[in-house]
Amino acid sequence: MDEPAEVCFEVPSALDDERLDRALALLTGLSRRVVNDLIASGRVTLPSGQLTSRNRKVRAGERLRLVGPLPDEGPSAPGAEAWVDVPVVWNDEDVIVVDKPAGMVVHPGAGTRTGTLVHGLLARFPDLTAAGGEPDRPGIVHRLDKGTSGLLVVAHTPTAFRSLSAQMTARTIGREYIALVAGNVASDEGLIDAPLGRSDVDPTRIRVQAGGRSARTLYMVIERFSEPAPSTLLSCRLETGRTHQIRVHFASIGHALVGDDGYGSRKLGNWAPLPQGRPFLHATKLQFAHPRTGELMVFESEVPADLSGVLRGIRHSGPS
Repeated sequence: MDEPAEVCFEVPSALDDERLDRALALLTGLSRRVVNDLIASGRVTLPSGQLTSRNRKVRAGERLRLVGPLPDEGPSAPGAEAWVDVPVVWNDEDVIVVDKPAGMVVHPGAGTRTGTLVHGLLARFPDLTAAGGEPDRPGIVHRLDKGTSGLLVVAHTPTAFRSLSAQMTARTIGREYIALVAGNVASDEGLIDAPLGRSDVDPTRIRVQAGGRSARTLYMVIERFSEPAPSTLLSCRLETGRTHQIRVHFASIGHALVGDDGYGSRKLGNWAPLPQGRPFLHATKLQFAHPRTGELMVFESEVPADLSGVLRGIRHSGPS
């Protein structure tokens, strides 16, 4: 009887200190679910023995071994939906850059199985199914919340997926946002450095917690307003990309985003009306190294009409 085959992967420096399950998913292109099954069944090893904890941190240079061939997950990507209008601002054979509208979910998940950005992209780019990543989110290397608008890069090929994922892990992808928060932010610029983790009570919510994952948000004040209620317009730059990072960070220091009923209050937006579930947050700038050429790619997005309308209303309400 033949001995089972082995597939080996050396952990690159860009994945140093990543969790085993995430690192292996990025290295193999398999879904996190399948990777976790492989770990639990003892098929992932180091020369020193089996690895059985998906939370174990990997180190650059380690040689991970997968006993047996890579599983074939089969085609399970979402279907194409041509009715989903995704504003594409750039595309080539390697990457797709979109300007996501508020209200659009990036990929299928709990409670949202259709009508996502991924469904719309598959109608325009059918080969996206082979781009890498988890089957229900092909090519997706970062996300924006449903209520957040702005720029997002999607990998078009497995090579691009590996490159962009590595850039994301190395924190070299530049992402800037514009946000309007309640209250007068005293410092003209600053850094919020507070670890984030999921709530024990509600896992869909994120909170600042000791022992959470490192999260750092740089900000600079653009403009302050006193009428019709104190508020501050900010430019925010992410050093890390945690779920709900900007929203939670500013809520934690007493300056919740206007319109954010998840971590603030709808009362904050009564004087600056926005649709339910629409915080004043827009991804206005994106930059990354092109996966094939290495060229620095820079994209900018204007503040959309719903948010610029809020600013016009505030500016016309009284002196700033």
